[in-house]
Amino acid sequence: MDFIVGLPRFSQGNLKTYLAEFVYNNNYHSSICMAPYEALYCRKCRSLICWAEVGDRPLLGSKLVQEMTKNVKLIQQRLKTAQSRQKSYVDVQRRDREYEVGDHVFIKVTLMEGQTRFRVKGKLALRYIGPYEILEKINSVTYRVVWPPIVEQMHNAFHISMLQDYLRDPLHMTEPTHVLLKDDFTYEERPIQIVNRRIKRLRNKDIPLVKVDWQNHGETYAT
Repeated sequence: MDFIVGLPRFSQGNLKTYLAEFVYNNNYHSSICMAPYEALYCRKCRSLICWAEVGDRPLLGSKLVQEMTKNVKLIQQRLKTAQSRQKSYVDVQRRDREYEVGDHVFIKVTLMEGQTRFRVKGKLALRYIGPYEILEKINSVTYRVVWPPIVEQMHNAFHISMLQDYLRDPLHMTEPTHVLLKDDFTYEERPIQIVNRRIKRLRNKDIPLVKVDWQNHGETYAT
């Protein structure tokens, strides 16, 4: 069906857009307790298929202004009620947070569908990065952090909603490792010592396994 009675011919895309807007504008909204069309025009929408009213309703200018003013005040009161109700839901889990200069925090990374962050794509992508040190407290909800040189061109001020607490642990601090690179920017990895060994027993044979400590990695990365 390419057209609606009483309207010019629609393409398939325009018809879908029109119907979507029509449904949205005439659906009941719990926040204002009425449909957006009714809030705007002070009357229910008369659809093209089934008219809610027959004939035109004459309205004088002063009467129309009075009805619109009354309607606006009613909508404002209903919106305040809806906002207060939603705020009460959020305040149950909300807690006041405040950081000082020198504290360390994680920064929340916004997840976007199909976007690659830090060479990882999809659900395995990082949700938080860091920790980073608080450099400056701009105001009660905005903080500036110390960026590493690799990302220093990025903006370093964040809202408190994007920050996550971090408890400093000396075990998390790692010392930089100096690696001698070749001309083609590669390096040779050499084993230093065997730190552990065990026998993996299968059904028909035993497999000896050893854990090796490598030259350019600490004991944490022994394999």
